[in-house]
Amino acid sequence: MEIDAYILLLYFAVWTLFYFYLSHYIARLSRDKWVEYIRSEESDEMLVEALGAVIEEIEDRMHDKLEAFQSSFFGSLGAASKKLDQSTGQSTIKAITRDNPIMGFVADYMMKRANLGDIMSGKGGVNDSEKPKDSGRLGLK
Repeated sequence: MEIDAYILLLYFAVWTLFYFYLSHYIARLSRDKWVEYIRSEESDEMLVEALGAVIEEIEDRMHDKLEAFQSSFFGSLGAASKKLDQSTGQSTIKAITRDNPIMGFVADYMMKRANLGDIMSGKGGVNDSEKPKDSGRLGLK
């Protein structure tokens, strides 16, 4: 039996179309099954296991950044409070009057009277006469 060239080309075309549609059908089924598996709860453990190194690296970096932030924040806060204590002398006054509560009360009253309490609370002790006046034009002072 002899196969003609046209029949061979016809077989080739039919089988090509068949395999083309078959491969797309198989790929679609495979994709659908994979998406279904990823959305299921049993894939969570596999994903966490596969991405464990990435998760640990993120946790390590965040821990390092948090430690750096804490050290810089508390360091600057401590330096600022020390500078404020040195400028007002309030820590010295409190240390001297620690044994005598009446004297400590009087010292606190005197510090508040001298606007040192405003400095400690962050108000700055600025009088109303020293504040810049609003011009009323576009919020300029």
